Amino acid sequence: MAEDAKNGNGKHPAAVIDIGSNTTRLLVAEKNGDSFRQLLSQRAFTRLGRGLKDDGSISQKKIDELARTIATQVKLAKVLGADDVHAMATAATRDATNGEELVESVEDQSGVRIEVLDEHDEARLAFLGATHSMQPDQAGTIAVVDVGGGSTEIAVGTLEEGVKWSTSFRIGSGMITERHIHSDPPSVDDLAAARGAIAGMFDEFPFPTVDYAIAIGGSASSMRRMVGNVLEHETMERAIRLITRNDASEVAEEFGLDPERVQVLPAGVMILEDIGDRLERPLRIGKGGLREGKLLELLT
Repeated sequence: MAEDAKNGNGKHPAAVIDIGSNTTRLLVAEKNGDSFRQLLSQRAFTRLGRGLKDDGSISQKKIDELARTIATQVKLAKVLGADDVHAMATAATRDATNGEELVESVEDQSGVRIEVLDEHDEARLAFLGATHSMQPDQAGTIAVVDVGGGSTEIAVGTLEEGVKWSTSFRIGSGMITERHIHSDPPSVDDLAAARGAIAGMFDEFPFPTVDYAIAIGGSASSMRRMVGNVLEHETMERAIRLITRNDASEVAEEFGLDPERVQVLPAGVMILEDIGDRLERPLRIGKGGLREGKLLELLT
């Protein structure tokens, strides 16, 4: 099987597992020129952020669930010939008081050691994945906005030089949902409280001047089905109205989304809307992100 799965360059496919605060995503791909060809993409809503206890640790139930999920994803990747399976984790694991316990549990069940990314590497890989398909003539300064479940990263740079600087905010779609959205669909008061918390996080930050802005992450990707590839203020306001007019299960069925994604989507869209307004640029939904950035590194 592994021999049959080699690509045209004589290399086996590579696999990346991205462990976020909301989802755990698998991507298997093979080298295709300067880029790659996707063989499999899969996600599971593991919601590590929901499993946080008062002491900042992730519950054992969530750790066990994540370990089982990753063990299954590793098996899928190996069936496709991916001998090199790389797992990486972001804010939820990075900030957990028992993050090492989670890493060890996953390794025991799957045989894969998780790399816990620091904020700089997370931004660098997200920028690479989001911009790799841009054309060389799209010169200028680019902001990549990655809204996750437990944190939001902004990386700014150029195609020629890569990331010049980046920053991370301890705010995400899962966190805002847990703290401020208490009904399904969200009430007017819920949405107002969420908007206030989001605005308060960004008010003191001096947003840069950029030529392009790209949005990545689960919230941005979900918006493509609802409003297209470009997110502007009016577009996102319309999306919020669509998302909150019915309960999550009805919205999920209408737009072909996962109900768990819909539950955190209002918060995710409001974060994107606030940042887009401050950047004064429409947010173009990216075709790649953290997983794609890591795959590009693994396959070159």
